[in-house]
Amino acid sequence: MRTRTGNLQRGRTGRSAGARPIGRRTDTGRGGWPRRWLATREVVTERYAGWAAERYITMPTRTCSGPCSEATGECANAAGTRVAQQLAGGSMIPRRTVLTLPIVGAAVLACTGSNRTASRRRLGGVRGADLSFTLRMESAGVSYSDGRRTAPVEQLLADRGADLVRLRVWVGPDAGGSDLHTALVLARRAADVGCAVLLSLHYSDTWADPDNQTIPRSWAGQDLATLANTVQAYTRDCVGAFAAQGTPLRAVQIGNEVTRGMLWPVGAVRHGSAEGWGPFTRLLRAGIAGAREAAPDLPVLIHVDQGGNTDVCRHFFDRMEEHDVAFDVAALSYYPFWHGSLEGLRHNVTELSSRFGCDVLVVETAYPWYLPGPAAPTTAGTVEFMVTDPDQLPDVARLPATPAGQADYFDALRDVLRSVPDDRGIGFVAWEPGWTGQFVDVLPEGGGNPYANLSMFDESGRGLPALSAFRPERTN
Repeated sequence: MRTRTGNLQRGRTGRSAGARPIGRRTDTGRGGWPRRWLATREVVTERYAGWAAERYITMPTRTCSGPCSEATGECANAAGTRVAQQLAGGSMIPRRTVLTLPIVGAAVLACTGSNRTASRRRLGGVRGADLSFTLRMESAGVSYSDGRRTAPVEQLLADRGADLVRLRVWVGPDAGGSDLHTALVLARRAADVGCAVLLSLHYSDTWADPDNQTIPRSWAGQDLATLANTVQAYTRDCVGAFAAQGTPLRAVQIGNEVTRGMLWPVGAVRHGSAEGWGPFTRLLRAGIAGAREAAPDLPVLIHVDQGGNTDVCRHFFDRMEEHDVAFDVAALSYYPFWHGSLEGLRHNVTELSSRFGCDVLVVETAYPWYLPGPAAPTTAGTVEFMVTDPDQLPDVARLPATPAGQADYFDALRDVLRSVPDDRGIGFVAWEPGWTGQFVDVLPEGGGNPYANLSMFDESGRGLPALSAFRPERTN
């Protein structure tokens, strides 16, 4: 989703079989919350405290005359040796943190462009929600209920059938941003209610989207080769951090809305031209290689916006194929008020799944349950909403901006994804359904909450009818 700093995202998707079943906890702290959720310096996450301040150190790596991995520019035959060097204190590891991970064979790091359609990993059905700002909302005093029950937001969603939680991570955010420690805490909470975790790596200190792909401060000045090594090591260690605390990832997203590249200016691209695709895709391959080091069978998502625009998405993923980017799932942002009608989404998802032989996931989506004005739940204040006019909604005639209309939108979205041949339209991830309340600052620059009318809970934190979107599919 775009942020206001770059036009605050003007255009922004049954439990997993791989999820670890965890019983109900009884060791509660204040307010009935499990004590380990309240802890801020536990043994596992302590190892990653101050991650933002860590810089990566470049050391020589071994090479030979064997075939080279385009992801890193190094010899594939020496890849296993290189992993051992990294884990023992070799190239591109954090100064203080070394993860204990199995050494991965060289074949994992070699180029995997050939036979990519047949080898794509399947993610399975998804009914998920991005809950990255949950701790921030709770610190502002927001609580959630569904019917007569009050509980943490992830518990309420899981009770409705949600099976996945998406969590974003920024490299070196300012205080209150989406850091690795926060994501680890929320991953434990997701696991406790039986939800799998999708990690969204932004490779930035703040929001990454089509208008903003700012290189992290601690990575500034690196050339392409050094930056690719940094991306690979950082990705490996982030993925490994979740496994180290007992909450291994279900999937990882390499970059966020990277339609125009990532890590600008080094990895910037321009749609419709050949400019920049080589450096950008090298960075993507480096991120994938890092994820494969930590978790060889982990499905990899590549995420673009413009979920309703077939031409843009086809062009992008054609370049992925051309440059041997071994992705598993095409991930789309689809916000009707920015990206067009559901029919446009249907055409795009069907085209992508057929052309590239991949699953397609709507990894960000939202729909308003009211529009600002005299009938809005709260009219005081000066919050500048992102969606304010019925004309912004292409299917408004059948999907009005009402609580019932919002629920109907998610039903229609599920119908679109269900229609994709070969079960390739695998599901959706609702964008921050708990971002309720107009006057809770959800952005670093303040200004209230311009997304309050896109939440799935009302101004008092009460669940809306759209929560039915998380119900499992019928099997009979």
